[in-house]
Amino acid sequence: MLKVGVIGCGKIAQVRHLPEYNDNPNCTISAVFDINAQRAKDIACEYGARAYESYQALLEEAEIDAVSVCTSNNTHAEITIAALNAGKDVLCEKPMATSLSDCEAMVKAAKENKRILMVGHNQRLAKAHVLARRLVRNGEIGRIITFKTNFGHSGPETWSVDPGQNVWFFDKRLASMGALADLGIHKTDLIQYLIDQKVSEVSAFIETLDKRGSSDELIGVDDNAICIYKMDGGAMGTMTASWTYNAYEENSTILYGTDGIMRIYDDPVYSIVMEKKNGEKILYEVDKIQTNDDQTKSGVIDHWIDCLINRKEPIMSGEEVLHSMRAVFAALQSAKEGRVIKIKGGQA
Repeated sequence: MLKVGVIGCGKIAQVRHLPEYNDNPNCTISAVFDINAQRAKDIACEYGARAYESYQALLEEAEIDAVSVCTSNNTHAEITIAALNAGKDVLCEKPMATSLSDCEAMVKAAKENKRILMVGHNQRLAKAHVLARRLVRNGEIGRIITFKTNFGHSGPETWSVDPGQNVWFFDKRLASMGALADLGIHKTDLIQYLIDQKVSEVSAFIETLDKRGSSDELIGVDDNAICIYKMDGGAMGTMTASWTYNAYEENSTILYGTDGIMRIYDDPVYSIVMEKKNGEKILYEVDKIQTNDDQTKSGVIDHWIDCLINRKEPIMSGEEVLHSMRAVFAALQSAKEGRVIKIKGGQA
């Protein structure tokens, strides 16, 4: 039985990590930490765990096999590296870190300590995405020429244990990035997974267009990001992340191939709609994409625990997600400098 610790007991931990650990028969929640001591005590009481006064004290416990890092973006690298150096396997929430050098240091620490590092990119595990990847690999719509992948909703104001217009997501010191880090990283990682191509060139516009805090001033991070990605396999397309989709949440991807078009989570009924060049239309009713208001089991923890038990690399390993982070940081550079950024040899 694996003993796990959860560092950071906010919304993502309460909605996904904690209940999914609790539901998995191969692990037990042994330790928790949160900067809000009372919250940690309440969570510990609920799950029969021990609350620690610091994440360092939690990591000193030899009996803890692995930890989830569910803290603010700016602390991901510090806590993850400390945990890896303490001999723990680490599941870190996205975005991996707030600088490319920190992301690379996390991967290096995992290798040096022979530990498993996974990043919580749950979209790779969505059933329609798994099926779509297989269909693309089988050549069902031919060679991918272009794509568009979007993720937008009205913002993270309610996605916090401390909801409102002053959520930590809006604080540049804590979050570093806004919609790009919250939503765009998911779709950047997903498109590379779906079509088996890595981003090689980026042109981006990343702006704060509308979202305001309680003082009625524009928030300190981006609320919209529109990126054009050129892939190393020849495809190109757009990735859009937004906190200003104020009517409904959108989380879709459309692939345009030489032999047809594949729409994923773009139809209200069918998870995948595939329209062939020859006029054939194939509908797949697989599952529904998660939304902030409709949370279902993500599969992240079950995949994580399986990897720990069998000592195998996760499909969203730190090293794999590093490719996505390079694209994100290239997008930031492109928006700042107003030019196309090429990613060569793993570096922007």
